[in-house]
Amino acid sequence: MYSTDCISHPSDFAPITDDFVPRRFMRGGHAQTIAGNFMKRANLLPTPEERLFSIERDVQILCHCNWQPERQKRLTLMIVHGLEGSSNSGYVIGTANRAWSQGWNVVRMNIRGCGRTEHLSSTLYHSGLSQDIEKLVAEMIAGDGLQRVALAGFSMGGNQVLRAVGKWGTKVPPELIAATTVSPACDLAMSSDRIHRPTNFLYEWWFLVSLRRSFRRKSALWSGRYDPALLKGVHSVRDFDDRITARYMGFASADDYYDKASSSHVVEQIAIPTLVIQADDDPFVVISAETQRKLKQNPNITFLATQHGGHCAFISQPEGSDDGRWAERKIVEFLAQVETRVFATGPR
Repeated sequence: MYSTDCISHPSDFAPITDDFVPRRFMRGGHAQTIAGNFMKRANLLPTPEERLFSIERDVQILCHCNWQPERQKRLTLMIVHGLEGSSNSGYVIGTANRAWSQGWNVVRMNIRGCGRTEHLSSTLYHSGLSQDIEKLVAEMIAGDGLQRVALAGFSMGGNQVLRAVGKWGTKVPPELIAATTVSPACDLAMSSDRIHRPTNFLYEWWFLVSLRRSFRRKSALWSGRYDPALLKGVHSVRDFDDRITARYMGFASADDYYDKASSSHVVEQIAIPTLVIQADDDPFVVISAETQRKLKQNPNITFLATQHGGHCAFISQPEGSDDGRWAERKIVEFLAQVETRVFATGPR
C-alpha cells in the first residue's frame, strides 16, 4: 500500500496550465461540442474483461476492464461517462487509450442502467449516484488488491466523481490518489435551465430522444414498475427529471433532486489532488460563480477554466501522434504527476 499522507496540494506539482488553443475553424462552443461528439477515433484497447459489480438488490453495474500485467502494482483509472453515455462514449475511449498507453489499468464504468444495461438495474439512474462509485472503488481495492486508483468523470459522471470525493473528505480510501473531471455538472439546476434555452434546442432534443427511448426500454424490461404514459407532456430535461427521475428515485421534485444531487455542496471537502476542467463557452453545463469560488479556494483542486472548449470536447490542433484532445491529455498529465509523487513517498 502506498501512502498519500505526504501528497501536498497541486501547487507542489509542476503547473498544469491552461494552454488550450482550439483547432482551426472550431473556435466556438457549439463547433467544439458537436465536433467532439461526432469525430471518430480509434479504439486501441485490447479486448476487455466484462465484469459485473453488485451495488444493491437488483442493481448490477457493468464495467469493461483492461488490466496490465501485475495489475496491483499499476495505477488503475476508473472512467465515468455522462448523461445517456456509456463505457464506449468517445471521450471515455480516448481517455482510456491514453491511460493504457501510459501503462495503467483502465476500468470503464457504465452508470447503472446505461450502455444498454437496463436489465441489470431495477432502478433508474441520476446525477447524484456517487455511492455507486464509492462502492466500486472499495470493491476493486478489496477484491483486486489495487494499490493506486484514480477517477476520471465527464459531465454527469464528473458531478458523481466530485460528489463521491467530496463526501469522502479526509476519510477517502488511501489507495484513491486523485480525481479528474471534464465539464462536470456541479450545479444541476443551472445547467438544466441553460440547456432549455432556444439556442440549445438541438442538445435538449437529443437528450430527450435518448432519455425517452431508455425509459421505454426500462418500462418493458421491468413490467409494472414504470409507467411510460408519464412521458406524455415531457418537453424538457427538467420535465423529465420532475415527472420521471424525481418520482421514481425518491425526490420531491426536479428542484429537490437538483439540489440534493449537485456536487457543489461538497467540493470544499475534497481532500485529494483533483483536476477540474471547464470551458466558459460550454453550451449547457455551467458552474456558478459561488461554486467556482469554492473550487479555486480549495488548495487540493486545480481548476482550469478555459475560454473555449465546448462541452467535453477541447479539440486542439493535432501534433504528431497526438489527436489534439487537450482535456484528455491534461488528465493523463495530471495523474502522472500525482503518481510520481506517491511513489516518492514510498510504501507505508
